[in-house]
Amino acid sequence: MAAMVRLLEETDPIVEEVYRRKNEAEEARQLEYLSTVKIQAWYRGEKTRAYMSHLNKCALIIQRHWRGYLGRGLTRILVKNSVMIMKINFYNKKATYIQKMWRGYYVRKYVFNYYSRKRYLEALQIKNEIVRSELEEYAEMQEQERRRKAEKVEKERREVLARRNHYLISTEVIPGVFNSPFLPYPTDTEYLLRSVKPLLHEKKKKTDKPFDPTCRSYDLPKPKLLPPLPNKPQGPFREPEDVQNQRYKPFQPSLRVATSFTSLEEARKQMKNEEWVTRLNDNVFEPFSRRDSRYEPLLHTRSEYGHLPYGFRYFREEFPDRRVTQQEKERIIETNLRLEHREKSFKTLVPSIPIFDKLNDTYSQGQVF
Repeated sequence: MAAMVRLLEETDPIVEEVYRRKNEAEEARQLEYLSTVKIQAWYRGEKTRAYMSHLNKCALIIQRHWRGYLGRGLTRILVKNSVMIMKINFYNKKATYIQKMWRGYYVRKYVFNYYSRKRYLEALQIKNEIVRSELEEYAEMQEQERRRKAEKVEKERREVLARRNHYLISTEVIPGVFNSPFLPYPTDTEYLLRSVKPLLHEKKKKTDKPFDPTCRSYDLPKPKLLPPLPNKPQGPFREPEDVQNQRYKPFQPSLRVATSFTSLEEARKQMKNEEWVTRLNDNVFEPFSRRDSRYEPLLHTRSEYGHLPYGFRYFREEFPDRRVTQQEKERIIETNLRLEHREKSFKTLVPSIPIFDKLNDTYSQGQVF
């Protein structure tokens, strides 16, 4: 019992101590909570920053390796292209050198012939001398013709002047001004006056001549209107105005006269010219399956405007008819004659019927056709 009492007495301080500690714990709970939150925030921040730094380092490593891989691939492509361009330039240079050597050999052997060129120049020099002499003769002939024309014009002028002054000629009684009695013989003007006839004044001819089909003469004045009739005569007579209009109506050419005989050829030629103007490309179309290529000529011997007169066909002496037989020559001549005859063949034209052209177009002698 005493132990129980003693235990109870000791219980109160223990309970008070428990309450006191509990109150202190309650008082420090908020401060400890805030401290714990701050510590956790700092820790988590440090952890997150460390993780993000680790991720950045890993991303940099991955990007570095990937960009290095891409750069090495692009570098290989650039190196490959550069090597290919170097090879192409090298091969083009070698091909150009081979073409230069081959074209030089081809020109020296087949195009340019020294001895034929020499003979051509000698013949050209002789031809130039001949042409020069012919031109000198032609110039001399032209000069003589010019002097002859000038003399003729001067002679005609002197004759006209002498005809105008023909009244100054000498007579049997009175000598003229050009036949002085103090001279032993007359002057040249006197002889010229004797050889020409006097100049007569021509009568002026009427240029405006009226035309009236009903009149026998052209000098009659053209009536403007027919005189009015007091009363219209009985019978199938036309009005005077209609008769006047039909009498002086203009000429109406027939289709044969109004149209050109070569209108079809002119229309075809105009159509061809328009087609040539509106054409987009003048090059001849060749399919891509064609494998044989023509020899590429040199730049100074051929252009898109035509070839220059240079080469073996102009310098070398050739005889294209040397290996042609007589039968082939006769066949060629016969073909050329047939083509010339076909080109010169005339066209037939059916004449028009005169009675149809005069229908309702003429009026003469009081009759209407």
